[in-house]
Amino acid sequence: MRIRIVGTGVMGRGIAQWAATAGHTVELADARPESVGEAVEFVRGMLDRAVQKGRSTAEEAAAIAQRLVPLGSPAEPGEVDLVIEAIREDLDTKAALFTQLENALPATTVFATNTSSLPVTQIAARLSDPSRLVGLHFFNPAPLMKIVEVIPGARTRAGVVDTVSELVRRTGHSAVVVSDTPGFLINHAGRGLVTEALALLERQVAEPAELDRVARDVLGLKMGPFELMDLTGLDVTATVIESIWAGFRYADRLRASFLTPNRVAAGLHGRKTGQGWFDYSPGAEKPAEKPVTGDPDRPVWTDDAELRAVLTDAGAKVTDSLTGDAVALVATWGTTVATVIAAQGLPPERTFGVDPLSVRTGRRVLAITPATDPAAARDARAVLARGEKAVTVVRDVEGGVAQRLVSSIVSVAASIAEQGIAAPEDIDLGVRLGLGYPKGPLSWGDEIGPARLLTLQRALHEATGDPRYRPTRWLTERAQLGLPLTAAGPAPEDV
Repeated sequence: MRIRIVGTGVMGRGIAQWAATAGHTVELADARPESVGEAVEFVRGMLDRAVQKGRSTAEEAAAIAQRLVPLGSPAEPGEVDLVIEAIREDLDTKAALFTQLENALPATTVFATNTSSLPVTQIAARLSDPSRLVGLHFFNPAPLMKIVEVIPGARTRAGVVDTVSELVRRTGHSAVVVSDTPGFLINHAGRGLVTEALALLERQVAEPAELDRVARDVLGLKMGPFELMDLTGLDVTATVIESIWAGFRYADRLRASFLTPNRVAAGLHGRKTGQGWFDYSPGAEKPAEKPVTGDPDRPVWTDDAELRAVLTDAGAKVTDSLTGDAVALVATWGTTVATVIAAQGLPPERTFGVDPLSVRTGRRVLAITPATDPAAARDARAVLARGEKAVTVVRDVEGGVAQRLVSSIVSVAASIAEQGIAAPEDIDLGVRLGLGYPKGPLSWGDEIGPARLLTLQRALHEATGDPRYRPTRWLTERAQLGLPLTAAGPAPEDV
């Protein structure tokens, strides 16, 4: 296949390397002709690095490089099977380019835009034949990120979607077909983690470093939400959050945070500015965890069988009744420690919450209330740290940190499924490969259990009164019917 890449910036270069490595002849063009030569040299440099690391041979690298064809103009006439546009995110600029290409290339040439935020339909509407244009959204770096979103516009031909999807799959990448909606699939799904992390910070539940530790060590994410925002750039993250929130008519589940505008205005964008949620200036140290200083031998009582078992195995002094000076550890699911204390008449100064999601992980989460005795809390932390476990201390909040983060991740994905933006299997595949989550969000919800997750979300909704925690119809129905969240079920047309 002969593929033309228009736009030779970071994304264009990566897409060119991907296509040429897959065996296709790749034309490169840019409004700045000098950028084309720079892109060719960049790709050759990446190929040389692959040889040096033993991932390719010199002969293979040379063959790939020979398939790169520099052009003097983006709209140069020729026989081309596919054009992939990777120029700046501006609707008028992209539409003008495709109009030029439409006049220069055969009617059989398929057009694809790598837009990450603009509606594919609105770009295609500027063409005399909008059926030939499709969204083909790669992620950076394109050769390594093995997922591509295929986004048909309102008038894109079905054959075009099939053609580009098969092209992607033949290269070893995965293709997911996504509706032309704000954020498409992966950027939309990613809002579940960061918006809830910001909501927790709004409530001062814990500092960013502690919230990140819970996300990594309890949920198994590669990066915590705040270090992820610093890596991406808070200016970029805030823009994406706001645009998707506005695009879905200010849906509560996607609500932006009041914390970000001032930080963006102050230039606290993250790594690229040297300061974000964390300090990246020369010599700056990562936030350190406070040492465990309490008494690990203090008697402990718990109402949770699983927690009782792991603490007993670790040598803790677990009592059968809450007597003397024993500290109480209660497992909370969707509710607060304060609620449990009031309901059961437990001593408020020495009763603490433990997130059940954290019990069998490398990090346990201990929740304190305004009535907490700090000395008792330090002892409770020391008991939980038995067995060389890390312990994060957080303020008492409905559901706790890990529960709320994973609930939000699953809820946003369920909402995407409910709206028919992507198929359940594509949602899980796209999020796992595009965001690096340890599992797809719908499968994650199935692992927790739809009924248990519904209990959590109803409790959060009732306790907070905030519609962002209202369970989706997708979850509610499947919990009621005993179905997994990954089950699409029949559509009316199937009957």
